[in-house]
Amino acid sequence: MISRNSINGAFPIKRLGEVVEFLDSKRRPVTESDRRAGRYPYYGANGIQGTIDDFIFDEPLVLLAEDGGHFNDADRGIAYRIFGKTWVNNHAHVLRPTEKIEIGYLCRVLENYDVSPFVTGTTRGKLTKAGASRIEIPLPPLAEQRRIAEVLDRAEALRAKRRAALAQLDALTQSLFLDVFGDPATNPKGWPVRRLIELIIDGPQNGLYKPSTDYGSGTPILRIDAFYDGAVTDISALKRVRLAEDERNKFRLTEDDVVINRVNSLEYLGKCALIPKLPEKAVFESNMMRMRFDPKTTQPRFVVQFLQTGFIKSQIQMCAKHAVNQASINQQDVSGFRVNLPPLPLQREFARRVTAVESLKTAQRASLAELDALFATLQHRAFRGEL
Repeated sequence: MISRNSINGAFPIKRLGEVVEFLDSKRRPVTESDRRAGRYPYYGANGIQGTIDDFIFDEPLVLLAEDGGHFNDADRGIAYRIFGKTWVNNHAHVLRPTEKIEIGYLCRVLENYDVSPFVTGTTRGKLTKAGASRIEIPLPPLAEQRRIAEVLDRAEALRAKRRAALAQLDALTQSLFLDVFGDPATNPKGWPVRRLIELIIDGPQNGLYKPSTDYGSGTPILRIDAFYDGAVTDISALKRVRLAEDERNKFRLTEDDVVINRVNSLEYLGKCALIPKLPEKAVFESNMMRMRFDPKTTQPRFVVQFLQTGFIKSQIQMCAKHAVNQASINQQDVSGFRVNLPPLPLQREFARRVTAVESLKTAQRASLAELDALFATLQHRAFRGEL
């Protein structure tokens, strides 16, 4: 993440308002119900939101999130480039670079910038035009700007290849599931249908709540940001919490446990993961549930993949309880999920093949993490004039 404190180096510092023109007055929001799909991309704070049948802009520009952006995690990106005929809603600032700054360089400076000092609001942060105009950026000569942008573009291309490889492996797992078991919604192979609770021998159990003051040392605790696509990404990076022994035992995670997220935005509600072999005792936090399955009938890796299907997601949407900016499911909802249950030997064969794919994904994730670290290093060095 880039910040005001990390850019002081060899280059002059300018405020964003001095090197770009804000075209915010030209943007227009259109509600999803009123938007007619078409040939032109419709952009918001975090990229393309859909398509539309008309356009407002027709030039290379940079969009910077105004509200709804990843302001608490700028490494996910808060700025991006757009080209050609486009439409932009009122959740992203529209920036036209002046002759002082090259557009590729401008985007690279802003995309991972820590704008928290300029963001207002508590429940939904907003980067106003006035705040964005004060963002400080290093401004080397144009030739150096182009060189820096090219170096970072090449590094980003390598990261994109790793992300594409991971996406292909994810698609492979999904394709393998459908090939072996068929579409769960239509159940073409006629597998018996069970409620999830019939397969569980322990759970679903809600996780542990501890106040923030108890975090910092002690036992590793699994949080919802630590797993994606059915797998825990990095056990070593888990936060730690101070616990009593009875809490450690009650909420302990063991190999082949399955956890499912019970509170999140509707998009991510119900995401799940298979717990791997752990190097030490670990527990799980309150916004997820833990389940243990009967080994006589159920292979946990099969369950995890089944829980990621559209068939389960549609069940989640039907039973989800909605609140401001989030939704939830409870133990009764999860217990009632309908699950197609193929023979255990077939589940095991599927798990064996998925394990091989997961090994490849682990290698790709490790490579991507190294490239992410390299990219961050290049950013810091580039904007300090050390590249």
